[in-house]
Amino acid sequence: MGRLYEELEDENGTVTKYRRHSNGRGLVAPTARVDESAYIEASAWVEPEAHVGRDCWVGAGSWIDRGSRLGDRTFIGANVHIGSGTILGAGVRVGSHTKIGDNAVVAPGTRVERDIVVAGGAKLGRFERSRLDGAGEFAAREAPAASSRLGRKAA
Repeated sequence: MGRLYEELEDENGTVTKYRRHSNGRGLVAPTARVDESAYIEASAWVEPEAHVGRDCWVGAGSWIDRGSRLGDRTFIGANVHIGSGTILGAGVRVGSHTKIGDNAVVAPGTRVERDIVVAGGAKLGRFERSRLDGAGEFAAREAPAASSRLGRKAA
């Protein structure tokens, strides 16, 4: 069995001690909130102040940056970067090898295909209303699952 903690150094030389998540063994910063039902693959990591909701999946090599919020039942493929302060609504699916920039907002039920780059500050999907509450959750009624899709058509 591997170590329960890992120390990682950021670009400013600050060392943070990350714990291994009990479900999947991914690395989670001490100030990140990850629901116990979420699965964080062993080579993925969740930065400080990030929030990962219930029944989420974060794939191998993926990075959930500082202050990002993943709604319940969100799926993140392998080698994905979710930028700082980005909000993904419930049921969002992000394909492998995708980068979503800082402070983007993705509506519930939206599917982002693989190999996509989304600019910081972008708003994706269909919103009943674009108003968000202070916790980063969608205050308006959620859009139906798979209501929007970004990227090429799946083969």
